[in-house]
Amino acid sequence: QVQVVESGGGLVQPGGSLRLSCAASGSIFNIAAMGWYRQAPGKQREKVALITSASNTNIADSVKGRFTISRDGSKNTMYLQMNSLKPEDTAVYYCYVYQENLYWGQGTQVTVSS
Repeated sequence: QVQVVESGGGLVQPGGSLRLSCAASGSIFNIAAMGWYRQAPGKQREKVALITSASNTNIADSVKGRFTISRDGSKNTMYLQMNSLKPEDTAVYYCYVYQENLYWGQGTQVTVSS
């Protein structure tokens, strides 16, 4: 089993920045990819970003140029640097790890408001 824990959410003003972290632990042997989804109230879950074991990345158009995904493979930890945050970025952000199966974290709330 793989445990996934997110951290770093919170309240930030429009234009501000936050960095989310996602740590994977447990039976780690070959993580193929890690990524982020988000879900705003009343909306469907939306793909935000992913990073593969080869450090290839994919960023959603809605956050491209503002969000950056990175990974520390030695620590099985992934980061989502979020800059120039907008109110529409408000959502619960979920981390996932893909290693033969998908493992999800519990989510972390990001609120962008003045």
